[in-house]
Amino acid sequence: MSPHEVAEVLNEPLSQGLLRRPLARLAYVGKDGNPWVIPIGFYWNGSEVIVCTAPKAPKVSAMAARPQVALTIDTEGQPPQSLQIRGRVSSLETVDGVPNEYLEASRKGIPGPAFEAFEAQVRALYKQMVRIRITPQWVSLFDFGSGRLPKVLLDLMAQQRKE
Repeated sequence: MSPHEVAEVLNEPLSQGLLRRPLARLAYVGKDGNPWVIPIGFYWNGSEVIVCTAPKAPKVSAMAARPQVALTIDTEGQPPQSLQIRGRVSSLETVDGVPNEYLEASRKGIPGPAFEAFEAQVRALYKQMVRIRITPQWVSLFDFGSGRLPKVLLDLMAQQRKE
């Protein structure tokens, strides 16, 4: 996909709604060569997905070695809606303290009064964190309620109608 096509999909209202959700599933190839998928809070800055973690987290060295990653952000209810992003880690930056992106990502899933206690706990725990910037290179948006389905399903349905 061209960067323009990626931006078009990411700027659609449904994509913007999904990008405000608190969690994504992040897939990467581990140092052992096996695929890993983890739930993770994320921050969308308008052009990159940002995740933050502890400097010694296994995903840091894995992504440094193999920067290709994928994310899925979806709904739990029916009909399912899903934003899938494939991209590349554009930077791994160790920063002192807790990055604002980590706090903003966490704020999406922690109710107001509980957030202050969470923030204090996080600031006491992390002396450093790694800010991981992911640049989307390919995206796909599904909305099963509106008929925005994966191509393979659309093709299968078209084939069935012909039979």
